[in-house]
Amino acid sequence: MKNVLLVVALLISAITFSQTVPDSLYTNPQQQQNSAQRILSGNVSSGVTVGGYGEITYNQPEGNNGELDVQRLVLLFGYKFSDKVQFVTEVEFEHVSEVFVEQAFLQYSLTDNLNLRGGLMLIPMGIINEYHEPTTFNGVERPSMDKSIVPTTWREIGVGVAGKIDDASLRYQAYIFTGFASVNGSKLLGGKDGLRNGRQKGIQSTVDSPNFSAKLDYYGLPGLRLGLSGYVGRSQAEDDVEELDGSSVGLSMVGLDARYAYKRLSARGQFVYSGLTDTEAYNELYYDLEADPTQGLGSAMQGWYLEAAFNLLPLTKKQQLYAFARYEDYDTNAKVKGDLLVNDAYNRSDWTLGLTYKITPGAVVKADYQFKNDATNNSLPNQLNFGIGVWF
Repeated sequence: MKNVLLVVALLISAITFSQTVPDSLYTNPQQQQNSAQRILSGNVSSGVTVGGYGEITYNQPEGNNGELDVQRLVLLFGYKFSDKVQFVTEVEFEHVSEVFVEQAFLQYSLTDNLNLRGGLMLIPMGIINEYHEPTTFNGVERPSMDKSIVPTTWREIGVGVAGKIDDASLRYQAYIFTGFASVNGSKLLGGKDGLRNGRQKGIQSTVDSPNFSAKLDYYGLPGLRLGLSGYVGRSQAEDDVEELDGSSVGLSMVGLDARYAYKRLSARGQFVYSGLTDTEAYNELYYDLEADPTQGLGSAMQGWYLEAAFNLLPLTKKQQLYAFARYEDYDTNAKVKGDLLVNDAYNRSDWTLGLTYKITPGAVVKADYQFKNDATNNSLPNQLNFGIGVWF
């Protein structure tokens, strides 16, 4: 009851204090940009561009202590050497104590619609991995399926091309990247965290085989954006075991996503499927299935979600207060092979209900409540979340 009252209180206060501010471009998916796109499309003739985004969150699991966290603070820097050559980098501070480089790439523009890129870049898969600034999505936390299956924020070192085909209303990207690490320090690929542990993040990345990633985005219908993503390759083996069976696994991933906005209504959805090969040998090499036959890497992962949101404020108001609902279903053990048994705890679903109050295009206050379930008979703790986000 206390949790419900808190959400209602936030709704009342948001409506009471709403005021007029400049229009936001972020509700229309065809106009929406991420940090790198904003820097690259800037109107400065040359020199440095500076920006940033950040999130402070409060998570309160049912029946447990809550957690307050400066979840991330990201500083953005761009430098325009000329009309053709630009550099973009993002430096991320996570939980105050960890520092990562989220992006660092050089772009050379052959034409207005054809660009060459090289460096540390985001893998173009789904929605959130590219558009994860806090003002661009509903919910305090990013969708759960994106954390394990995609997994956000997924970036690797590579080279490729990006641009648009205006006559076909298509935006395209195609890259060659380093892949997931088969063993990342003491971390393994597996059902609990999916592929997340394999992200190399450009940190002394090992490579023994290239991986290919591509995405097409269609923006030809008003208010609608459709995406088709693909990724294929192998995980990168450890130097001392690369000749052993199971030292790497094959990966094929496909993603479909859609975003739509019309007046006060917006919606989005996503589906991602990952097929893996050579998982039997991988599990024999790295897991003790005799001790626990449910721990290991499955041969398929899949997940999807649907979300709808409605702006509770009239269109005459420049601020926005979205009430939203999102349902997601994701399984990091969708298929298994060999001695590995299906673990129902990895077949999960979440309902997220909440509010997104956009005070101005660059500042947002969020609140939501999550109902969590899995395929076991065990009850999972639900969770109340509050967050503050900025992007400038």
